[in-house]
Amino acid sequence: MEEGELLRREAVAARVGAGSKRAALGAVAEIASKRLGQPAQQLLYALQEREKHGSTGIGQGVAVPHAHVPGLEHPVGVFVKLESPVAFDAVDDRPVDLIFALFAPPEAGVEHLRALARVSRLLRQGELREQLRQARTADAMYALLSRDVKSNAA
Repeated sequence: MEEGELLRREAVAARVGAGSKRAALGAVAEIASKRLGQPAQQLLYALQEREKHGSTGIGQGVAVPHAHVPGLEHPVGVFVKLESPVAFDAVDDRPVDLIFALFAPPEAGVEHLRALARVSRLLRQGELREQLRQARTADAMYALLSRDVKSNAA
């Protein structure tokens, strides 16, 4: 995977309004739809199907929802900062305000797992989470994430 391919600026959104987990996943699917050229409803369905197997809320206000999507060439990320945290059934029961979603081709087993590990490792950094929460614009969040995604490349 080339550096910078996982996340692009147009796939980062700040201050997204969502009153529920489903609405948050819907917002992610809308952004991903534009990035991937696939119907938002199909992407939302894929994310919801994955959530049926267990919440992707990894704790500390962070979720890493992910889904396999036919037609992709490599994993693609979408990052959303919610205006207000939402209940997400996270492992620590804290509501979620930072969402880094991953979409990968069905055949990208190892590559998908590496991307998940990379994002999880990245968002375990307390200082980065705080910087993302303080960032006011998508450009600022993208700068933080792209710097760290590149420096933590597997």
